[in-house]
Amino acid sequence: MTINPYPPPDLRIGLLGSYGGRNIGDEAILKCVLRCLRVHRPQARLVVFSRNATHTRGHQPEADEVVDWEGVPQKPVLHALDGLDLLVLGGGGILYDGEARRYLRLVRAAHERGVPTFAYAVGAGPLREADDREAVRTVLAEMTEIVVRDEESRLVLEEVGVDRELAVTADPALLLTPEPFTEQMMRQEGLPTDTRLVGMSVREPGRAAEKLDEDDYHALLADVAEFLARRLDAYVVFVPMERQDVRHAHGVLSRMTAPDLGRILHNSYSPGEVLGFMNHLDLVVGMRLHVVIFAALSGLPVLPLPYSGKVFDFARRTGAPALVGVAREHAGLLLAEVDRLWDEFPQRQADLKARVQALRALARETGDRCGAILDSIDGHAPRDVRRSAGPALMLSPGSRPPA
Repeated sequence: MTINPYPPPDLRIGLLGSYGGRNIGDEAILKCVLRCLRVHRPQARLVVFSRNATHTRGHQPEADEVVDWEGVPQKPVLHALDGLDLLVLGGGGILYDGEARRYLRLVRAAHERGVPTFAYAVGAGPLREADDREAVRTVLAEMTEIVVRDEESRLVLEEVGVDRELAVTADPALLLTPEPFTEQMMRQEGLPTDTRLVGMSVREPGRAAEKLDEDDYHALLADVAEFLARRLDAYVVFVPMERQDVRHAHGVLSRMTAPDLGRILHNSYSPGEVLGFMNHLDLVVGMRLHVVIFAALSGLPVLPLPYSGKVFDFARRTGAPALVGVAREHAGLLLAEVDRLWDEFPQRQADLKARVQALRALARETGDRCGAILDSIDGHAPRDVRRSAGPALMLSPGSRPPA
């Protein structure tokens, strides 16, 4: 066997997203994307552009290098872009008003340096502001390939004027591996281990939930929590995915007539540990997309509260009940839906499992698409694959497309 004495240098792959510990769902996405890239290129140098580099260094061991990009001088950030062979944008919801233009400024800088770019299961919308719409329309037109995580995002990008193929896939966090949530951790949280537990996820009104009235939905979810506590003889556990979720969980607890039947997880956990915690639950009601995803991965009956299109889309794809809106006047309908979900779930469980497996296959396919681009960059792809990939992908080892 002849060994090449001059092997090609390891690829440098950058990842840009809402990373840095602000949201457990985003951290789950980053962990899964890093693992997928590592599978395709074990020797690649993975560079994460983070909003909090210290957090990312401490919580994402697959990252070889972490670069602060928010609120810092831009020269080091641009220098890091210079050395990349590919910049991966996403996944997760990052193309929305007020944020899209900030992320795409770095993508545009990558294009100016001849770095190919791949949109990895990104989420989009709402996009109403002119500057964000223009950035999305112009920068995405130059990307090597665009993969969105749901149908809602595809429709948003088409409405903005992105006129090119948009592949629809599934959220990368569907590939997350659970980590143990031990009995000791349960005791530290003061949670009972001899009764049913219902998980609940609440979040703040904001860009993705701008029509929510805070008092109304706190009162509504308090009704749901109390109904489930009595109906199932259960204890309600609130699962914060961001720091501000704790305040809203307290808002729900304060409106319960029996707040002693509820508790908020107060310690910090990794995405895998939160997924592992689902094994202690019997049912989940969730506003946060990734709580809903974790529940579905764990085979639990889950009632999504679709405050935004991404949650509604995931509910539709998993066959879960998909109520439109979260409002006080829907209390009776919501309680009836929760009741029916619990009663009918044994008959629906096999269908949920099959749907989740199909979504996981789509999530793996996103990694394969990114792997095909990496093949074209370092010359590992078969000739017919590189030919069919299109001009943007027909690169010789070590070269870049024209800016």
